[in-house]
Amino acid sequence: MFGFLKKKTKLPVVYKRQEHCISRKNIDPDALKVLYRLSGLGYTAYLVGGGVRDLLMGRKPKDFDVGTSARPNEVKKAFRNCFLIGRRFRLAHVRFGAKVIETATFRQNSQTVGEIIEHAAEGPFEDNTFGTPETDAYRRDFTVNGLFYDIKDFSVIDWVGGMKDLEKKVIRAIGDPNIRFQEDPVRMMRAIKFSSRLGFTIEKRTAAAMKAHHRCILAASQPRVCEEVFRLFPYGHSAEAFRLMYEFGMLGDLVPELAAFIDGDGGSKSATFKYLEVLDDYETIMAEKDFEVSNGLRAAVLMTAMFRAENKDGAGRRIMQYLMNSLKIPKATYFTAVTLMESTKRLAQPPAKGKQRFIYNRDFLDALDYNRIVLRAEKMSENTLDKWADLYEEKGNNE
Repeated sequence: MFGFLKKKTKLPVVYKRQEHCISRKNIDPDALKVLYRLSGLGYTAYLVGGGVRDLLMGRKPKDFDVGTSARPNEVKKAFRNCFLIGRRFRLAHVRFGAKVIETATFRQNSQTVGEIIEHAAEGPFEDNTFGTPETDAYRRDFTVNGLFYDIKDFSVIDWVGGMKDLEKKVIRAIGDPNIRFQEDPVRMMRAIKFSSRLGFTIEKRTAAAMKAHHRCILAASQPRVCEEVFRLFPYGHSAEAFRLMYEFGMLGDLVPELAAFIDGDGGSKSATFKYLEVLDDYETIMAEKDFEVSNGLRAAVLMTAMFRAENKDGAGRRIMQYLMNSLKIPKATYFTAVTLMESTKRLAQPPAKGKQRFIYNRDFLDALDYNRIVLRAEKMSENTLDKWADLYEEKGNNE
């Protein structure tokens, strides 16, 4: 069994209500319903994971997840609006309209290190053994994600040193990072995601393990890796995220053509990151308006420096094929990205009569945004693009 799952002799550090900043008014009311209901039935019920971390940082969590001593069937019995998902480990989804409060029974790792590494290519290891709050905390990825909020006395429970790492602004693997990253290599990408998104540094031992085992990412399932790649974009920190992916070697593992281009384009100062920085500004604006940015736009911007450097007919298709081959991105994402790249020549010319049909293309608005990102990164005039935007508004108002 894992060394970090051996029986502990010390108790967790418990931070009383007056020692932390979490307030129930900042917790989703439906999450509170789940917590209070389970607690009222005699079960242990904690708010867990990233939601606790974000609340402690004064951020608004995207998700509110619950950990409980109640078994999945017991959760389902407690809520008529509960649906169980998963095969090897059942999760309870308590639904409130379109919202889901994910509720998981405390678990522990049930596999040996050898078994997990042997089956790493099949995807993340499965924990199909129920456990305790302590074992559940120690099986999580990073200390800042291993904190629990107790609805009974409003305390924060810390088994793994997460509060201190929050104060230090550090991403630290729980347990031996060399083992943790071999059992699930996608954790290395998650370390980068949290580091860039939160503005935290990756702790030295954790970073050393990432450098030593970065090629293990090739053993992870492609759908999971592809999903995690696109999770590096939201929240306006993709430039830093992909810079770290490049510096740790994982970008070279996953998309060697892009990494080779960056090598010859100034390394960490490559134009690739310049385009991503402008995309980050755009992502921030869209998030404030509660708009979702398409993955086609994100993929196109990621590969734009390569595309602009080649500057040949058909370059968009050839370059986006690298992502298709290595990450197996969805075809819809591929074709949208190609359309956006190929729109640069068309939208660089004023919308003359007979050449205006592109405004009816379903990707036209993405094309406008993509071209603005390119022009702003290159510090070029947007006057011609404004004419296309005016034409779109004019045609839209007249129809």
